[in-house]
Amino acid sequence: MRVDILTLFPEMLAGPFSTSILKRAQERGLLEINLVNIRDFSTNKHHTVDDTPYGGGAGMVMGPEPLFGAVEQVARELGFVPRVVLMSPQGRPFSQALAVELSYEKNLVFICGHYEGIDERVRDTLVTDEISIGDYILTGGELPAAVVVDAVARLIPGVLGEAASAEEESFTAGLLEYPHYTRPREYRGQEVPEVLLSGHHEEIRKWRRRQSLLRTLERRPELLNQAELTGEDKKILGEIRDSLLDLNLC
Repeated sequence: MRVDILTLFPEMLAGPFSTSILKRAQERGLLEINLVNIRDFSTNKHHTVDDTPYGGGAGMVMGPEPLFGAVEQVARELGFVPRVVLMSPQGRPFSQALAVELSYEKNLVFICGHYEGIDERVRDTLVTDEISIGDYILTGGELPAAVVVDAVARLIPGVLGEAASAEEESFTAGLLEYPHYTRPREYRGQEVPEVLLSGHHEEIRKWRRRQSLLRTLERRPELLNQAELTGEDKKILGEIRDSLLDLNLC
């Protein structure tokens, strides 16, 4: 996958993409990340990219010329117009399902806005997707873009050590993930659940599924309305709810 990130501050993103899993993915040719400085496409000698808004008001607005120039340059390099994502608090809420959808793309372009926003003509003409990582405001789109790229890139086949690692994580199946344990077997009086030491794969699977359902019910019950539950899942949930009722916890 090739990812082009259009930004006024490339240095903000150099660190997150030059360490750990994403660094190895790039070294192995699974991922290419290009940081494109929007100022390089400014049409004036001072390399300014913003101006005052028509109609008045506080703040500055990023003009259309540099953004059109940057996106069109990427399109020329690719030979086609790619999917262009604007990071914006007005966008579609980011989710694991959306990360999976984006992971099937061969090319993605991210626009990182600043100031009061971008000229609406950029949104109307160039942008195919608007994505928000939450109902709050940041100083720019760089950190949200890094979040989305990280979530998407780790789903590319081969980026993680095992495909099962991504498949079993929280939200992938619509549920929160089950608890994890590692050595030592006992630590400060707390022991690893016996079933995980049994070597009985089917019992371990059932325990993990039950824990996943229990954790989702306790922490994010609304997810259960959207999850694809099997007959076994529904039976387990019934047992969990009955036990909570007995304890006056539900």
